[in-house]
Amino acid sequence: MKEFFGFGGYERTPEGYMSWQHLLFVSLLMAAMIALAVVLGIKNKNKDMKIKNKVLIWAAILIDGFEIFKIIICCVRSGDISSILHMLPLFLCSIQLITIPLAAFAKGRVKEAALDFVFIFGILGAVLGTYGAGQNYSAYPVLSFDNVVSGITHAISGFSSLYIVISGMASMKPKNIWISFSILFAFCIMATIANYTIPYNYMFLVRGDGTPYDIFYNMVGGHPVLYPMIVILLFVLYMSIFYLIFFLVKKHRAKKLQTMEEH
Repeated sequence: MKEFFGFGGYERTPEGYMSWQHLLFVSLLMAAMIALAVVLGIKNKNKDMKIKNKVLIWAAILIDGFEIFKIIICCVRSGDISSILHMLPLFLCSIQLITIPLAAFAKGRVKEAALDFVFIFGILGAVLGTYGAGQNYSAYPVLSFDNVVSGITHAISGFSSLYIVISGMASMKPKNIWISFSILFAFCIMATIANYTIPYNYMFLVRGDGTPYDIFYNMVGGHPVLYPMIVILLFVLYMSIFYLIFFLVKKHRAKKLQTMEEH
């Protein structure tokens, strides 16, 4: 247990990023994530919003519970309470620590926008935080506290995203688009401030750290202005394309349904 939690440092040599151990572990997590989302989503699809929301409440409690437990262990392990400054929810994936509870407990347009934000970024964060987490799997053994908890929290984000769309909770109303974009920009601003003051590398706006963002970091030679601008533009582009595809699919389905009714 001491070795699993990393007290005194891990004695095992990390299996490595994209090793078969890494790929097997995260693939099992993704399979469980998808299976649960499909089963619960289909089960609750025709239920009222209150019943659908219970699943999100549990997702919110679990994702924040695991993260709080992780913070406590990391602080005890390092013996330095200030290490919490490196665990703030200011990564694209960790924004879900706030938006999933908002989606579960908020009301009105804030709830709708939070549901849409989790739907849009939850699955992306799950993939990037497992298959793309080169910074984690290069540094720690696969079956270690750091990677297991990180894998679980990212899987909960992906589960929430899939569950929201399968159960029919996503509203994706045009009037709420600006709120979803505002959430993204607010966290980008807070991450930038934290990166300059702590300093750290929140949202990977400073460097790629072994993640796919390294492609763009190397492309511009690590330019301190161009690189973070590219990363933020990628977020905006992804979000915009997601909305566009959603509305096109919705329009196509509506036309198809209308044609069937006419015949």
